[in-house]
Amino acid sequence: MLRQRWLKFALLAAAAHAAVSFAARADTLEGSLADAYRTNPTLNAQRASVRATDENVPQALAGYRPRVAVTASGGQQSLSTTSKLTASELNIPGIGGVGGGTTYPSLSGYNSPFSTGLTITQTLFNGFQTANRTRQAEAQVLAARAGLAVSEQNVLLNAVIAYMNLLRDAAIVELQKSNVEVLQEQLRQTRDRFNVGEVTRTDVAQAESSLAGGRSQLLTAQANYTASVATYRQVIGHSPGHLAPASPVDRFSPNTLEKAIALGIQSNPAVATGEFNVDAAQLNVKIQEGALLPNAVVQGNVQKNYLAVGTLQTMESFSASVLGTLTIPIYQGGSEYSLIRQAKETLGQRRLDLATARDQVRQSVVQAWGQLDAAKANIEATQAQVQAAEIALNGIREEARVGQRTTFDVLTAQQTLVNARVAVVTAQHDRIVASYTLLANVGRLDPAVLGLPVQVYEPQVHYMQVRDAWAGTRNPDGR
Repeated sequence: MLRQRWLKFALLAAAAHAAVSFAARADTLEGSLADAYRTNPTLNAQRASVRATDENVPQALAGYRPRVAVTASGGQQSLSTTSKLTASELNIPGIGGVGGGTTYPSLSGYNSPFSTGLTITQTLFNGFQTANRTRQAEAQVLAARAGLAVSEQNVLLNAVIAYMNLLRDAAIVELQKSNVEVLQEQLRQTRDRFNVGEVTRTDVAQAESSLAGGRSQLLTAQANYTASVATYRQVIGHSPGHLAPASPVDRFSPNTLEKAIALGIQSNPAVATGEFNVDAAQLNVKIQEGALLPNAVVQGNVQKNYLAVGTLQTMESFSASVLGTLTIPIYQGGSEYSLIRQAKETLGQRRLDLATARDQVRQSVVQAWGQLDAAKANIEATQAQVQAAEIALNGIREEARVGQRTTFDVLTAQQTLVNARVAVVTAQHDRIVASYTLLANVGRLDPAVLGLPVQVYEPQVHYMQVRDAWAGTRNPDGR
């Protein structure tokens, strides 16, 4: 009867139906990945960061555009002036034959001066700083998009791990439940044999000890399952239902290690992020060097005054001007040279970061490849271990019935079989996780490759919405 119970146990079926407290919905790995892609807050925050980085481009392009300002001023003024005028200034003949004489006229009053003006400033040349800032902003946008791709891969991989951990832990819970049932049956049979004098009290104590140990393992498995449910909820965005079995994605990965390494260095978004950061750092050097070049600006000004400030005699005036200014920097305290040196050091750092990223990708691909090979071999080994443990347990039980084996031997064989079945579950988990990990390291863990039922987020949509915007404070939706 015990043997039939074990033979009826289907590992994947138990995993698929283990979430007994969440019976409303059946989840698949693809559907869970799609949910994480849509709703994961970490990923949505990274998308918002990319949209914020997009704004660097219109900010840089603003350097090509004119700056327009309208001014207006008005108020009340009170003036009182006393002037000194000579007779010659007044054209009055001299008195007593003596030419000259002096008068002191006074003027006082109130008025309300008002003026309006329009100023237009256009930069003609600033050492190519605007052009280089624009190219730098575009490189920053590309780096941010590559960083978003890294976040997408990390979220999807975390979702795979969360899904497979829950699937594994659910299967282990079912294994431990079945083990407790078997141990309870074993204890019942041992007590019956003890009552008829076939075994000793020691055998009963060993069966009781094994049952207590099995219950402890079940409690541990249930605690692990509860933790996996919480992680699933955090990564995927909703509580799990029945989990369907998953399959590896080896078909999307290269078939040799050499091809995997080459694809990883070429396609991994972490490498792309490093490359775009190098481009941005190179352009920053050119921007700082532009501070040493001449600067040319043209400015147009129109001014209309009514009742000018500082005088009571001017009733109205108008002025207009167009002036060009050329500034040739000679020495600005030395800060510009320090900024150039600093930018060059940052460029060197970014190049080293790129080399580090390539080395890390190479190491990660090789490690993931090795883990995948080991997981494949481990499945075969653990399955063979289960088959051998089942045969051994059945044989030991038969031998125990005729007195050739002790109860302790049966319990040991039972625990060996349980451990072997847990090892199979773990190996199947590791096999699938390793295949997704390799896919992420070669830069292909994305919704389009996996064919997920989800609308793929396109960051260039928001970029095109804001790139050439001259005005406006409303944020486009970016979709």
